Amino acid sequence: MKVVIAIDSFKGSLSSLEGGEAIAEGILKANSETEIEVCPIADGGEGTVEALTIGMGGHKESIFVTGPLGEKVFCHYGIAENTAIIEMAAAAGLTLISEKERNPLYTTTYGVGEMIKDAIEKGCRRFIIGIGGSATNDGGIGMLQALGYGFFNHEKKQVCYGALGLSELEYITTENVLPELKECRFYIACDVTNPLCGERGSSVVFGPQKGATEQMIADMDKWLQKYALLAKKVNQKADSQYPGTGAAGGLGFAFLTFTNAVLQSGIDIVLKETKLEEKIKTADVVITGEGRLDEQTAMGKAPIGVAKIAKKYGKIVIAFAGSVTNDAVVCNQKGIDAYFPILRRIMTLEEAMKKNVAKENMVATAEQVFRLFLKKI
Repeated sequence: MKVVIAIDSFKGSLSSLEGGEAIAEGILKANSETEIEVCPIADGGEGTVEALTIGMGGHKESIFVTGPLGEKVFCHYGIAENTAIIEMAAAAGLTLISEKERNPLYTTTYGVGEMIKDAIEKGCRRFIIGIGGSATNDGGIGMLQALGYGFFNHEKKQVCYGALGLSELEYITTENVLPELKECRFYIACDVTNPLCGERGSSVVFGPQKGATEQMIADMDKWLQKYALLAKKVNQKADSQYPGTGAAGGLGFAFLTFTNAVLQSGIDIVLKETKLEEKIKTADVVITGEGRLDEQTAMGKAPIGVAKIAKKYGKIVIAFAGSVTNDAVVCNQKGIDAYFPILRRIMTLEEAMKKNVAKENMVATAEQVFRLFLKKI
């Protein structure tokens, strides 16, 4: 019997690889002769670098870059042949700053550009970039400055970091852009459809979680509109209303306007690049899941992407989750045959998310499910 395990990370607890290995351990306790293949996955957010780097047979690079508040941060990205795998949150994510430090007027994407530049210098010309979890609302100008674009104020000086830089922006220059950038192709893992500006724009929808006040939101939206108009002078096709341009505080707009980029579903990118479909074809059972299984899962998150492929070949699909809500029943209509929460007793969220506890629960649940399940095969 062959089992393919492709489970998303339990954020803050188990990585995709750790969760998959725990399930494998449980299955082998039930039947030591089971053939198992663990395939790390992600949906473009946390865990994307690990999942793709492992799945594509690459290696990790570690560098210091400019963090969201201008300080140096140590971050990682992956390289597989000439492809760089990057999570923007590694350089400009909310998790890098405390809640009281959150203020999109000052947070920058400059470090994201430094990661890209480092990868270009190491020979990469193809990029897969997850842009979830940003602490920024600078329209991506920080990233673009690191790549050589000029964003100048009326004094002909480079604008400052953060959304405040947009407030003083007067014109954009291209003469110092890295020449290799035109050779690069960017695949941006983006699952939001928000435009850059307006009622559904980056400032209004995502600004509050980044520390923006109502006044900041109004100001930033106005500044981004002006930025979009100036960007048209560089690229006439610049479209601030295009779905996804508001992702990561306008980083989606920056990629589409100033680089050779496309926005795609995160899980679709990961599943394609890791060639998961080829592995599922020969499986008897496919296991997936994530930290919390709910109605949102059924709207196209990683487990459903896996289940969709599995059902294409008529495979049995089981899902494991840290917790399961009542509305998760819709997942059964999207290809997951049965799902199981791994908690075995009442405990606090803090305790349940401890790595050792989550692993023990995962191993035990997988073992018990397969003790019954294997008898039915």
